[in-house]
Amino acid sequence: MSRPGTATPALALVLLAVTLAGIGAQGAALEDPDYYGQEIWSREPYYARPEPELETFSPPLPAGPGEEWERRPQEPRPPKRATKPKKAPKREKSAPEPPPPGKHSNKKVMRTKSSEKAANDYHSVRVAHEDVRESCPPLGLETLKITDFQLHASTVKRYGLGAHRGRLNIQAGINENDFYDGAWCAGRNDLQQWIEVDARRLTRFTGVITQGRNSLWLSDWVTSYKVMVSNDSHTWVTVKNGSGDMIFEGNSEKEIPVLNELPVPMVARYIRINPQSWFDNGSICMRMEILGCPLPDPNNYYHRRNEMTTTDDLDFKHHNYKEMRQLMKVVNEMCPNITRIYNIGKSYQGLKLYAVEISDHPGEHEVGEPEFHYIAGAHGNEVLGRELLLLLVQFVCQEYLARNARIVHLVEETRIHVLPSLNPDGYEKAYEGGSELGGWSLGRWTHDGIDINNNFPDLNTLLWEAEDRQNVPRKVPNHYIAIPEWFLSENATVAAETRAVIAWMEKIPFVLGGNLQGGELVVAYPYDLVRSPWKTQEHTPTPDDHVFRWLAYSYASTHRLMTDARRRVCHTEDFQKEEGTVNGASWHTVAGSLNDFSYLHTNCFELSIYVGCDKYPHESQLPEEWENNRESLIVFMEQVHRGIKGLVRDSHGKGIANAIISVEGINHDIRTANDGDYWRLLNPGEYVVTAKAEGFTASTKNCMVGYDMGATRCDFTLSKTNMARIREIMEKFGKQPVSLPARRLKLRGRKRRQRG
Repeated sequence: MSRPGTATPALALVLLAVTLAGIGAQGAALEDPDYYGQEIWSREPYYARPEPELETFSPPLPAGPGEEWERRPQEPRPPKRATKPKKAPKREKSAPEPPPPGKHSNKKVMRTKSSEKAANDYHSVRVAHEDVRESCPPLGLETLKITDFQLHASTVKRYGLGAHRGRLNIQAGINENDFYDGAWCAGRNDLQQWIEVDARRLTRFTGVITQGRNSLWLSDWVTSYKVMVSNDSHTWVTVKNGSGDMIFEGNSEKEIPVLNELPVPMVARYIRINPQSWFDNGSICMRMEILGCPLPDPNNYYHRRNEMTTTDDLDFKHHNYKEMRQLMKVVNEMCPNITRIYNIGKSYQGLKLYAVEISDHPGEHEVGEPEFHYIAGAHGNEVLGRELLLLLVQFVCQEYLARNARIVHLVEETRIHVLPSLNPDGYEKAYEGGSELGGWSLGRWTHDGIDINNNFPDLNTLLWEAEDRQNVPRKVPNHYIAIPEWFLSENATVAAETRAVIAWMEKIPFVLGGNLQGGELVVAYPYDLVRSPWKTQEHTPTPDDHVFRWLAYSYASTHRLMTDARRRVCHTEDFQKEEGTVNGASWHTVAGSLNDFSYLHTNCFELSIYVGCDKYPHESQLPEEWENNRESLIVFMEQVHRGIKGLVRDSHGKGIANAIISVEGINHDIRTANDGDYWRLLNPGEYVVTAKAEGFTASTKNCMVGYDMGATRCDFTLSKTNMARIREIMEKFGKQPVSLPARRLKLRGRKRRQRG
């Protein structure tokens, strides 16, 4: 996408402050720790942290000229799990460094282990003899940056448990013992088994993260292992602890990741994990991630092919709750004329659910202008969506100031709402664990243990039961289905966050929305609940299936990877048969989803957008993920302008609220907003459209939808029915209209009495 022009000097200064805010001077004061109740955003750099300067010595490490290293007492440490880090002061950085993994992967500071003696370089393997005060990001087993061809193993139990399945957090299929199991498992249980990674270039390896096998039925994990490195995959050097081989403590159960840092960084091309012990009742099975910094090699083909950069000057980091609020404030100060910050409610723990509105008239609904929303973070540990939305609001602000014609048109013709963190309580838990150590579920649920994504009322069953009784639309409408009374009671198991979203969606006439999730790479469209109650997977389309398919494809087709037939599946599902899209119910059935609720209770067409295989990618991956999703995020917003739109008015020109818009052949209606304006998403074609309202005569006309972007204008003027006119006249004079049936009965009774 072209981005003409540059931001103003004032904008550049603000951006500089945002992007460099993490580089705080030593001794800078920390902000008020009680930030959950803080209402006034500080203008200080919002994630500045002082850090002590480290001592350096010469000569530098041979593999990395100009890099600084520090000697430490060489003493082995136990493996690291997801525990809360201590806040350490921060030093000024003299040169860019790769973001460290570890305790937040946003700000994960992992201290490298030391050993009493550096490993001997017997076989031309370059070994770092000094301890380093930074750790390296993941190589990319979880994110699939490391391909299947780079993973090898001594033996495998079967193909579905091959080395290519030994990736951190990979999930097994519904039917285990197939091609998609949840780990690498060795063919034999002995000390000669190994799994290795070919980094395809010299890499400074600093750590290993392991998990056991993902399985509902089996308990398999490695309890200890050795680490070896090589330059040629034939001659190997074992990581030493003093004079002997170092034994690293592995896992004590199958899901919680365990980090072991190498006593000294090892520079090589290959790294191998050699299990030494495993769970007594299990087998040698493991999932893993390797931490390593690729060394500069501009001639390396694989490096050039996989390298991804971005020219967008955005804040590529993970933001906790306080930092998220401050970033919103910065964007609002940069673009005060098109942004507004508000909250839709509070989480279980009292954190406000902040949203950013982007519009040329923020704070008001403009007649004829559609409303769009993005939501992220319903599952607190699926954080990529949260960061993509924070990047999106920065990007839109910058491009609007730079007068990018496409963005200016989008902002001026659409009212956009962005809710980056629907479950901030869960996110804070995941943030404490960090990207590699949090596991697959830490922070997924709300503080009181509710899955927001499946916490909405099940309106599907109400509709389908009414259809089976042939009560639709005579007694039960095919849209705007009422929420059951039990769901609204205080004793119902409904999250505070869910109630806030429902109130938000009832207040604002959203036309289109996307909720960003993680752990997969696909766009799912409703229905999410199967119609046959005895099935767990069944294609269950809505009456607007053709529209939903297009909306899903509009995102997937513009994503850099979703429709790439060559890409590896994330876990078990291959979505290429539908071009990176899937009907939710045909994937896995879910009752009470946000997608189904939006479609059946409001006018909003909602889709779930799964933006990445890794729920919580390391922040070094954020620029690449932004490039993967940027165009898709914009294109999807633009789809709110497809179909028909218009006003439904009475003969005096006054808008009629709650008028029903029906399209012939589509058994799903929508309704007008308070001002009588409406938007109906439709694919190109000719449609017979009817507008009707209580007390008015229905009006029908043909409306043509073209292929060009922009909704077709289709207005209606409704005349009051005769009975409505009579009622209006009688009420004006303080009388009630005559009830003709009752009068006839009265006359008949009088005639009977006269004959008698």
